[in-house]
Amino acid sequence: MNNVSRKKWAVTATASLVSLSLAAGCSGSTTGSPSAENQTAGEQPKLQTLTYWVALASNVAANLKSYGEMTFYKEMEKRTGVTVQFQHPPIGQEKDQFNLMLTGKKLPDVIEYGWASYPGGPEKAIKDKKIIKLNDIIDKYAPNLKKVFDEHPDWKKQVMTDEGSIYGFPFLRGDDYLLISNGIALRKDWLDKLNLKMPETLDEWHDTLSAIKKSDLNGNGKADEIPLMIKKDDMGGAVPFLGSFGVNYDFYQIDGKVSYGPIQPEYKAFLTLMNQWYKEGLLDPDFAVTDNKLKDAKVTGNQLFAATMSTGSGIGNYTALVKDKIPGFKLAAAPFPVVNKGDKKLWSAKTFTNSGGVAAAISTSNADPIGTAKWLDYAYSAEGQMLANFGVEGVSYNMVNGYPTFTEEIANPKNSSMAQEMGRHVRSNNNGPFVQDKRYMEQYASLPEQKDSIKIWGEPTSERKMPLVTPTSEESSKFASIMNDVNTYKDEMFNKFIMGAEPLDNYDKYVKTIEGMGIQEAVKIQQAALERYNKR
Repeated sequence: MNNVSRKKWAVTATASLVSLSLAAGCSGSTTGSPSAENQTAGEQPKLQTLTYWVALASNVAANLKSYGEMTFYKEMEKRTGVTVQFQHPPIGQEKDQFNLMLTGKKLPDVIEYGWASYPGGPEKAIKDKKIIKLNDIIDKYAPNLKKVFDEHPDWKKQVMTDEGSIYGFPFLRGDDYLLISNGIALRKDWLDKLNLKMPETLDEWHDTLSAIKKSDLNGNGKADEIPLMIKKDDMGGAVPFLGSFGVNYDFYQIDGKVSYGPIQPEYKAFLTLMNQWYKEGLLDPDFAVTDNKLKDAKVTGNQLFAATMSTGSGIGNYTALVKDKIPGFKLAAAPFPVVNKGDKKLWSAKTFTNSGGVAAAISTSNADPIGTAKWLDYAYSAEGQMLANFGVEGVSYNMVNGYPTFTEEIANPKNSSMAQEMGRHVRSNNNGPFVQDKRYMEQYASLPEQKDSIKIWGEPTSERKMPLVTPTSEESSKFASIMNDVNTYKDEMFNKFIMGAEPLDNYDKYVKTIEGMGIQEAVKIQQAALERYNKR
C-alpha cells in the first residue's frame, strides 16, 4: 500500500478516462483560467503544482508548519506526482484572511473553506466568479466522488445549492456515529470533590458554578478557578445554554416556519442569565478575547471547570495532555441544560454529513480545473480514503485482523496527545475533502468518557435546526448584504450585553436596529430556501 505506483494512481483515480499527465506546471503558469466546458482532456495544461488555501488545524499546528509536511500529503505527492504549495492563514484569523484573499486578482488554485458562511452562500461565490461550478467536471472526471454521490443521494443533496450547483469536493462524514462530536463538558473530578451531582437545570448549573468559584479546587491558594467559558464562537452546534430557551444564534424553524433567534424574547432571557452569571464571576472574565490556544491553556493549566468542547480534540486531547501532570483529572460530558426538569431537550449537537459547506473548491484562477479535479478525486477512492483517514501502512497504522489500527506512537503517545500525533499524519480527526471513516473515531474516542459523550450529547432533538439551505443567485446578493451587517452587529452586541457594556434595557432598541437592517427580508429568503430544499 505504501508503494502505490503512479500507474496505479492513474487507474484508480481516473478509471477509463485519460490519465492525469504530470510533466509540467499548473499554478502560475498561465494568467486566468480556461473554462471547464472548453477544456478537453487533450487541451488541458499538464498538472504538476497546485496552490491550496486552507486553515491549519490547531492539532496539526502543534507539530507541523504546513499540511505539506503531513504523511497524507507527502504520500499523495509520491502517488500522483503533484506538488501542493499550501497557504495557511494565521490561526484565529481565518475568516479575515479568507476575505482578504478573495480580493486578490490571482486566487489560489484550490480554496478549502466552509462555503455556507460565504456571504450569500456558495452559489454567490460562483456568481462572483471566485470559484467554478463542478457538476460536469465531477460527472466526467471524478468517478470516485460521483460513485459516492450515486450511492448516497442524501449526501449529494447536502452539498448542492438550490440551483443544483456542486461547488466543491466536500468533507463527508461516512457514518451516523460521526455526526455527534461536541457539547458542554466539565471537570468531573472537581464535581466529585464537592460531592455535587451532574447539573441538569439552569438553576443547578448556577449553584454548581457558584460552588466552583468559592473553592480552591486546583489547590494553588489562588482564587483563579474559572467556572464556565462560553463565547460567541460556541453558539453554533449545540448552542449551549442559549438552546435551553428554545432558540439559537441564527435562523431556525418550527414546523416549517423560519424565525431568527437573536431577536426573540428567548434570546433576551439567555443574555439576561449570562449577564447575571458574568456579574457574579461565574463566566470567564476574558471570554470575549479568549481564542482556542488560550482556552487550551486554561484547561491544561488546571483553571477551567466547564466549556464547550469536542469528543476528540477536547476530552481526549486534554486528558492526554495533562496525564501525570494533574492528578485525578477527569472530564465528562454534561447533559443539555434545561430550564425545568422534564423539559424537552432541544438543539442536538448532531451535525450534518457535510457541515458548514466545508469543501475544497476550484478557483477561477485555476488553469487546469480538470487535472485538479482528478487529483482531488483520488481521496474518494478506496485507497485514497484509507490514506486520508489512516495514513500510510507501516508508518501510521497497521492492519490487524483486517482493521486499520493506529500505531502505538499515535494511540498512546508519551509526551503528546493522540490528536496531535494524528495531526502529523492524517486529517481524519478534523475535516477535509474526503469521506471520514468511522474506524478512526472508534480509536480516537476510545476512553469511556468519550464514548459516553457521544451518547449524552446526542440526546436532544434536531427538530428546530435548519438544513443546509442556500439562497438563489438572485437572492444571494441581497441576503449577503443584510447578513453582513446583521452578523457584525449581533456579534458585537453579544459581548456588550453579557459584559454589561450595553444595558439590557436597550434590547428592544437592538432588535429594532436589526430589523432596520432588513432581517425580515432575510427571514423570507430563508423561508423560501427551506421550501426549495424540502423539494430537492
